Amino acid sequence: MGLEVRRPPWLDPAVPAREDCVLKAMLDTRAARHPERRFALFEDGSTWTYGECLSEVRAAAAGLQRLGVRKGDRVIAWLPTGRPLVLTWFATNYLGAVFVPLNTAYRGDVLAHVVNAAAASVMVAHHSLVERLDGLQLPHLRQVVAIGAGARMAQSGLTLLDASALQGDAAQLDESADINHWDIQSIIYTSGTTGHSKGVLSPYLQLYLTGMTVYGYMGDGEAILVNLPLFHVGGTSPTYAALVRGGSIYLVDGFSTAKFWDQVRQGRCVTTSGLIGVMAAFLAKSEPRPDDRDNPLQCLTMFPVSAETVAFADRFGFDYLTGFNMTEVSAPLVTDLNTQVFGSCGKPRTGIQARLVDDHDIEVPRGEIGELIVRSDQPWSMNAGYNGQPEATAAAWRNGWFHTGDLFRQDGDGNHFFVDRKKDTIRRRGENISSFEVENGVRQYPDVDEVAAVGVESEIAEQEVMVVVTSKPGCTVDPRALTEFLIPRLPYFMVPRYVRVVAQIPKTETNKIRKIYFRDQGITPDTWDRERAGIKLHRDKL
Repeated sequence: MGLEVRRPPWLDPAVPAREDCVLKAMLDTRAARHPERRFALFEDGSTWTYGECLSEVRAAAAGLQRLGVRKGDRVIAWLPTGRPLVLTWFATNYLGAVFVPLNTAYRGDVLAHVVNAAAASVMVAHHSLVERLDGLQLPHLRQVVAIGAGARMAQSGLTLLDASALQGDAAQLDESADINHWDIQSIIYTSGTTGHSKGVLSPYLQLYLTGMTVYGYMGDGEAILVNLPLFHVGGTSPTYAALVRGGSIYLVDGFSTAKFWDQVRQGRCVTTSGLIGVMAAFLAKSEPRPDDRDNPLQCLTMFPVSAETVAFADRFGFDYLTGFNMTEVSAPLVTDLNTQVFGSCGKPRTGIQARLVDDHDIEVPRGEIGELIVRSDQPWSMNAGYNGQPEATAAAWRNGWFHTGDLFRQDGDGNHFFVDRKKDTIRRRGENISSFEVENGVRQYPDVDEVAAVGVESEIAEQEVMVVVTSKPGCTVDPRALTEFLIPRLPYFMVPRYVRVVAQIPKTETNKIRKIYFRDQGITPDTWDRERAGIKLHRDKL
């Protein structure tokens, strides 16, 4: 195949027709055209043809409609990766309602915040998660549909229903809702840095353009391996790209180095949801096999691109590209196929304007570091703001540009290079973690006075969470006891690996914590390591 450098040919700024952008119209037309074509292969071996998918989605949409869901309403989906989650997503959008997927690791105050911010009256949840709602103040939520047997909930004021609630009569379905490119398709929660997680209002056109920019190399009827969660744009955008192309997804619950190539071959996948950081590194370190090139992969999106990426692509025989994206935008930067500009996120795609600016939105000279701000020629191709947070929306969209909060520099050829996050988000193994939410959890420990959460270098990739704490007068903070206190109160990926107890936390002149002081120091000899102490946490298995 070779690794010829060339510009991706599929980047087209034209607004698509409704049947190629809006979920209901797409599903209707594809099922009518190819009812026997496979749309989904699931990890348990079961499949969906387009005809079967449409039939089940229409029944589930009728069930949601019977529960009072109408166009513009929000439906919370709190489910692990699998068929019920895709069904809930598609049925919600089929009505023109807004899909609100939640991370299954949420609990406590973090869970209450996102549920209340969504202001949804209906939630579809895995049976094992339902009891986490007990004790939370949830004024908007009224009905919880539990998928699976054995759900328990003592929460007063909520009606608990079983999965049969999603089995309505499709013949009674009201399909009069007019659903357009600019309507809100989903609210995806992204990490807050100076406050709680924010819900990103994403129009249909934004999701379409994200999928087609990142995975536009898919052809008609081709398959993609989706191994990133559907509560992230990393999982929703490749699924949408498959639907746009009349293709199929092989949906699996998480990335596995050991299973990856078998999954690619089993699903006949020409690509996969983007390989982020450590994923490609793990695959590249696997022992070479004679059949390495005997696979259907044609092209991969990888973050970032390095000399190791080139060797990896050459070994397994596929093209590659990379770019920059976040929940709020639609892949505004993209590289050439098989780029040799290592570390670059590429250049603005067609229809995108990008600038690097200082704190006053004044463009910095070429080569200097500035915040990336972007805007699009097409309306509704980026986020429509943050749900219920007009001040945050205004701040992000000030002066008519969306402010990414990420620092870049630009070389003489216009290639953009990521430098650092302007925000305090911590990036751990594919998860963006709000330092605010970690700190909020730690503050609830009775002996803690002040706390600062920062990301420190990981021996694998990305970062690990470290908290620096001071003790209240007359008290002593025991790192192990603090960790055991946090485990049932925070998602597993937010529980700090490192705890450092100090006498005082340095402040700025305006009394803000100098987090850079602790980031620069990193892991010091007096830092307690949870994993060295034998406490290793893993994703909940549902």
